[in-house]
Amino acid sequence: MRIRATVAAVTGALALSAFAVPAVQADEKPDAGLSVPSGAEIFGDAAGAPAAKARTAEVPVIKKVVVNGGKDIVVGTTAKKKFTVAVTASSPSGIADAYAFLWHGHIDEVDGVLVPVQDRGNCKVSSDRTTSTCTVSITVDPRSDDLYTSSLAGTWNVAAGALAATGSETDFIWREHQAKARVQRASQITVNASPEPVKKGKTLTVTGKLSRANWDTHTYKGYSGQPVKLQFRKKGSSTYTTVKTVKTNSTGNLKTTVKASVDGYWRYSFAGTSTTPAATAAGDFVDVK
Repeated sequence: MRIRATVAAVTGALALSAFAVPAVQADEKPDAGLSVPSGAEIFGDAAGAPAAKARTAEVPVIKKVVVNGGKDIVVGTTAKKKFTVAVTASSPSGIADAYAFLWHGHIDEVDGVLVPVQDRGNCKVSSDRTTSTCTVSITVDPRSDDLYTSSLAGTWNVAAGALAATGSETDFIWREHQAKARVQRASQITVNASPEPVKKGKTLTVTGKLSRANWDTHTYKGYSGQPVKLQFRKKGSSTYTTVKTVKTNSTGNLKTTVKASVDGYWRYSFAGTSTTPAATAAGDFVDVK
């Protein structure tokens, strides 16, 4: 059984072929309402057929799943983002294959999928021969239907499975909620302190802007209502200290004033949110006369 996925046709022992919806046209956005596959759909028709002999199935154990090396997946507006999902599993007979993909939404209403580019996992067997770590690669293109709207930013589910090396397609484990991963909208932040130079004791105005990738328009838009730290590093020092916290306005702009005292570097630093990664501007040096 091979069922077309929303954004790719994926084959192999643990094929992601279970998102059973018509393929979208290039100029269309995928519809919500997809469904997460069952084990029988993942492994093909053989998984639903009765065994020739009654026997106890050998069910692998998934020990861990690591997405993007444990880091959040940050996607901008144009550049493709490639990351890996590593599935470590064990079974008495060893592991024949393991697979994984990311999906977003509710189990009954999936609105996004990120699928691997290869049919099977690239597996490395451990010294005891019962455990393997199988890796798949996923490439996200923000200009395709991979991330067709900014509302997809945030936490995604990781579905993962493993197939025991028994020669039987029924000896597998598959979990739709094996792990979680965050897919975030890339962020940018700027700073400008003026005037430069400035007299000691005079007012220094520090402006800037916090923006993030908009996957609907493929541009960077201001991130409003966010707390951002204004930090200062004295000339000759290597440490920044927080002077105050400033909130971005409706268009993501930042503006505040401070009194100039000594030469040094000013910067804005954003801690990040669940949908947007942290960002820190390069220090802007101000000469105080």
